[in-house]
Amino acid sequence: MQLISKKEFGGERPLYATSGLRLEDVVIHTGESALKETSDIECLRCRFEGKYPLWCCDTFTVKDCLFTEGGRAALWYSRNLLMEDTVVEAPKMFREMDRLTLRRVRLTGAGETLWHCRDIQMEDCQADKADYIFMSCDGVKIRNLTLNGNYSFQWSRNIEIRDSVLNTKDAFWETDNCTVYDSTIIGEYLGWHSRNLRLVRCHIGGTQPLCYAENLILEDCTFDPDADLAFEYSSVKATIKGNVTSIKNPRTGSIKADSVGEVIIDGNMKAPGDCVIETS
Repeated sequence: MQLISKKEFGGERPLYATSGLRLEDVVIHTGESALKETSDIECLRCRFEGKYPLWCCDTFTVKDCLFTEGGRAALWYSRNLLMEDTVVEAPKMFREMDRLTLRRVRLTGAGETLWHCRDIQMEDCQADKADYIFMSCDGVKIRNLTLNGNYSFQWSRNIEIRDSVLNTKDAFWETDNCTVYDSTIIGEYLGWHSRNLRLVRCHIGGTQPLCYAENLILEDCTFDPDADLAFEYSSVKATIKGNVTSIKNPRTGSIKADSVGEVIIDGNMKAPGDCVIETS
């Protein structure tokens, strides 16, 4: 493997279509596509300032690096990425990618990030300003993520999340096969139009959660007082610890809670309209 150390590159495609490079303390200045169409690349303590530096790459490692805001849309159409201990200030990262592992990565401007990606593993990460993150992804495993941004995980499928804090309005819309364990999810309109969404020992906040859902499962979850008007038109099987402020027009299934402030069943109920609500 060729070592490139303490060098600076700029302009367009300075390292285009290379293979077997180890970059240490390298700066990629303003320009485009510095490492496009490369393979077997290692980047250690590098700084990326130019656009599109790692497009169409195969098998690459990024450790202890910085992607500045100017390094936007840095990783697209690539596969087999390991990224660790890295700060990403740039938006629109990671699109149309396969097999990504992110550990201890901090995304400070994560808008429109992680779109149409497959086989994602994340651990001990943080994503801020993360509107529309994880759109149309397939095969996502996450542990200890702090997420601040709205409209997350839309149209994604086969998701497993553990031990995370998700501050995100309109999360999990139209998702398929998503399970969340031991996490806090705060945001309005959680899980609308989802299919096979399962929440285990989660805490839920925000108005009108979990409506229009199919095959929704909750196990030993808790609700904030503002999580009202829950379960409208959903098929649901839920066990809830503590109080639920209000439940409105659940379509079918069963809900067991310690207490419910108000159950609203009105003329807009959808068939079969046979959900059983029990309190202890």
